[in-house]
Amino acid sequence: MKEQDLHNNSETFLAKWLVGELSDKELKVLVSEADFNSYVKIREGLNIFDVLESSSDASFMKIQDHISKSQSQDQSNVRSLKSGRWLFGIAASVVLLIGLFFILGDDIVTLETNYGDQKTMVLLDGSEVILNSKSTLTYNKDDWEHNRTLNLKGEGFFKVKKGSAFTVITDNGTVTVLGTQFNVNSQHDLFEVRCFEGKVRVKSNDDTFVLLPTNTVRRINGFAAEQWESTSANPSWLEGESTFKSVPLKYVITSLESQYNIAIDTTNINSNLIYTGSFTHKDLNTALKTVFNSLQIRFIEKEKGNIYLSTK
Repeated sequence: MKEQDLHNNSETFLAKWLVGELSDKELKVLVSEADFNSYVKIREGLNIFDVLESSSDASFMKIQDHISKSQSQDQSNVRSLKSGRWLFGIAASVVLLIGLFFILGDDIVTLETNYGDQKTMVLLDGSEVILNSKSTLTYNKDDWEHNRTLNLKGEGFFKVKKGSAFTVITDNGTVTVLGTQFNVNSQHDLFEVRCFEGKVRVKSNDDTFVLLPTNTVRRINGFAAEQWESTSANPSWLEGESTFKSVPLKYVITSLESQYNIAIDTTNINSNLIYTGSFTHKDLNTALKTVFNSLQIRFIEKEKGNIYLSTK
């Protein structure tokens, strides 16, 4: 069979397999072992999308349409590529199409959220991660079976399947569990971990803490860690509300900016005032009133998305 025909057939087999018209067994007979392994890696990425907000039916329709368009492009461009590189291009296109996470290289998976956004990812072992706004999560999928380690910037809620050690690494500390539910918030110099189920080991600076359900530990700006108990069943941000307990106002402001895609000018106020309370994710004006009225701080939006603060 000519090389051109091999490429054309491979493209057709991949498209049919991705939309369920070919089984794994049938595909193995039609393509080489190397190609089949490459196809499986693409499918692993697609499977993660199934639990996200976009419906799987709509996603696969978009994927099928994208592949069909790829087949109609100038074949001279396709012939110049080796099969593995072509497949990697399809994988990258699929990720850009959905716009929720992308594969870096051949093994690093990244999930990112935008302003006011929440996204869910199911990991390869069935564990689940929900990311809060303006957060990033990365992990190595090829090494996942032997090394369940992720890197987090921002805030995430984890529901971990039992198994080997599951570790979340942040700039402010490390969280290790075997199987549990917990929330991690690591932003700038704030580090807070709350255990909702099971047992959590937290390491921050030279300190190690073991958290049981209802336990929370927090370190701010490198100072001594604080611990307390909470009876909440889930993080409040999952229900559309950010809650704070005795934190400097600057962290609340950062959270407001992340939720609403705004910039808040704190030049004329003391951003280290201590705040306890919450704000809604559903209405900006209500959120601003809730936070700043209680602290006797004026706010005004002079330009779209730019909030200026002053004392009353």
